Amino acid sequence: MIADTDQRFPDQEHELNIAPMAREDLERVVAIERQCFPTAWRRDAYERELLNVSARYMVARVGDRIVGYAGMWAIADEAHITTLAVEPRCRRRGIGERLLSALLEATEDMGATRVTLEVRESNTAARVLYEKYGFQVVAYMRAYYPDTGEDAVVMWLNPLRPPSQPHRDGESRGGES
Repeated sequence: MIADTDQRFPDQEHELNIAPMAREDLERVVAIERQCFPTAWRRDAYERELLNVSARYMVARVGDRIVGYAGMWAIADEAHITTLAVEPRCRRRGIGERLLSALLEATEDMGATRVTLEVRESNTAARVLYEKYGFQVVAYMRAYYPDTGEDAVVMWLNPLRPPSQPHRDGESRGGES
């Protein structure tokens, strides 16, 4: 399960908390989804995901307000990050990094030893974050996103390292950036 991840949120009176996603979170999750993605998942897709024993979904809250969410599937030794989004006005505050770190911790708890994801080629901020955590580009999928025809970058983290293990540049995972 996800550890207590309260941390003071910059420029806010409230703390940033990462917690498991619940059905009562879905209205806000879907609202953020629509702000972030040209083709948004519907509420019923998230309802199904919350029932999926191979999936883990979580939300980031500042006080009582959900400002981001993330999810993944883990089957055998492999995890697939399916989504990670932060409300546009709350970006560049380390929320996406905290969600990614929590996903990677949950991945380990589920027994996965490697993680994959797809990201839009134009999403430079996300790609930089994933590379910071050791993900490497392994392929491009041409015209993967039907809404725009944009290519997807396929990235892998293999093997998965624990959050406290230093990266090549000497920094450790986790914390606010």
